[in-house]
Amino acid sequence: MDYSVQTTDNGIRVTLTGRMTLVDHDKFRAVVDAIEKMQGTACEFNLAALEFVDSSGLGMFLIARDVAMPKNVEIQLKGAQESVRRILQIAKFHTLFTVLD
Repeated sequence: MDYSVQTTDNGIRVTLTGRMTLVDHDKFRAVVDAIEKMQGTACEFNLAALEFVDSSGLGMFLIARDVAMPKNVEIQLKGAQESVRRILQIAKFHTLFTVLD
């Protein structure tokens, strides 16, 4: 997985690319740090270039949510490809996050 973080008018946008698996846990820590330091009310994860996410990757989104909640930051998962969208649906992430097309 590769990532980039950009500041937006209402928070940050995190763009994820490649495959999000257990080996990316340490790398994802930088994303969590960005959420901890951000200003604003929204953290958008742009998933358009994310090809695959496994259960560890889903867990990383949950860690991000746990960091965002006390700050009243909404986590948005946006633009997932069909294979990633299916995994998010199976995991019922629409009940925990705002999932956008």
